[in-house]
Amino acid sequence: MNYDILNLIKNGEGLKIEFKAASGDIPKSVYETVCAFSNTCGGVILLGVSDDKKILGVSADNVDRYKKDFVTTVNNPTKINPPLYLSVGDIVVAGKTVLVIEVPESSEVHRRNGKIYVRNEDGDLDITDIQSKVSELYMKKQNTYTENRIVQGITINELRSDLIKEARKRAVLRRPDHPWGRMDDMELLRSASLYRTDFPSHQEGFTLAAVLLFGKDDVIHSVLPHYKTDLICKIENADRYDDRCEIKTNLIDSYDKIMTFINKHLPEKFYLDNNNTVRIDIRSVIFREIAVNLLIHREYTKQVPARFIIEKSKIYTDNGNKPFLYGNINPKTNSPYPKNPNIAGFFKEIGLAEELGSGIKNIFKYAKLYAGTVPVVTDDAIFKFEWPVRLFTDNFRQRVDQVRDQVSDQVSDQVSDQAQYNLDELLEFMKVPRSLIEIMSHSRYNSRVYFMKKVLKPLLDDGLVVKTVPNKPNSPKQKYKRNSDTDAKQVLLKL
Repeated sequence: MNYDILNLIKNGEGLKIEFKAASGDIPKSVYETVCAFSNTCGGVILLGVSDDKKILGVSADNVDRYKKDFVTTVNNPTKINPPLYLSVGDIVVAGKTVLVIEVPESSEVHRRNGKIYVRNEDGDLDITDIQSKVSELYMKKQNTYTENRIVQGITINELRSDLIKEARKRAVLRRPDHPWGRMDDMELLRSASLYRTDFPSHQEGFTLAAVLLFGKDDVIHSVLPHYKTDLICKIENADRYDDRCEIKTNLIDSYDKIMTFINKHLPEKFYLDNNNTVRIDIRSVIFREIAVNLLIHREYTKQVPARFIIEKSKIYTDNGNKPFLYGNINPKTNSPYPKNPNIAGFFKEIGLAEELGSGIKNIFKYAKLYAGTVPVVTDDAIFKFEWPVRLFTDNFRQRVDQVRDQVSDQVSDQVSDQAQYNLDELLEFMKVPRSLIEIMSHSRYNSRVYFMKKVLKPLLDDGLVVKTVPNKPNSPKQKYKRNSDTDAKQVLLKL
């Protein structure tokens, strides 16, 4: 959350900013404002600031409790319905702690204790009993977000239960008390607003977002015949291509396929961030965000396939779009606008996306470190990402290798100790088949690339660990299991 808090306070409350003093417990009116912001244009709540702009702060003893109470309430469908999956940041202003709650505009109509609120210049307005205003709000949401379109004839049998199970597992791994862990499949889908009632038309059913996230491939193509993501690499063969992959599957598996293609064709590069204490895999950070943006900020009703293209001198993407800004995006000045908030929210819950707006900031932050240049991002009828790069010249590759070797030398002893220390426990954990994300979470590794290369691959090469789907290395169902026929100690001595 990058805000000029002092400037926000100076400008005072308005359509997209609200101040709340806090002593004892979180004021109940905070949740009315959350609903009003989500139903209108989004906004920011500063908890610990009075209406007359005085910075009161919140007690340091209350910060963790406030955060927990807030998340619990907005996740509770009996308090806010549909639930909202938001988080709370904190910042020190004038020596006092202020909590920052960012509320994006939602594609749903949200109720607080059964009441519907919208935002106006004077505050939060209860429109529950004003039928014309309620109908107008529902119509606005329906017309703005096509991901909410109810697809007639879709039942839960047309969705992949294995993917729903995997999504639940990812959410719980990120947050053990995640409410999805206690829900069955239908409850989870309703909670994520993937099954909804359209009140103006009185229709009820699964949405386009549900089909894109969990639909079987033939179901997706029957609903959106034009849907595909085209991945092209033409570094050596500029007239045709070196490699190409057409993706026509659900968004979750699409993300994995895009990242596999990227890791295959683009060099990895590491960087020591936060005063040389944190090792960052820049390729993973940047292209994770590019892949996510290609999937979740896209107008799926437009018959324009999405493309990700790697050339010798540039990398670019384009996809059908419903523009909001009409022009080039400046991450320092442009406010983020969700194109498919439910899909974006779902990706965030399973750990594939960050807070709204942080992704594009990460791209710009690390782009020059990775490729020597920064991209141009254009919000128009076709959303375009164009990035001139110098990745494939001999001099640039040599400098990348030098930086990688330097960083590896600086952290190798620490990482080796960590891997050696955790290996016995890791092998015990893998007595039953485990997914990659389960293994990484259990062993507390953050870099997927490093873990695959330095930990998992040696175990596979030595036969200590085996793949459950050996003939399809990139299968979304791929898991890894300890090979009980191999002596673990022999491998331990090699590492």
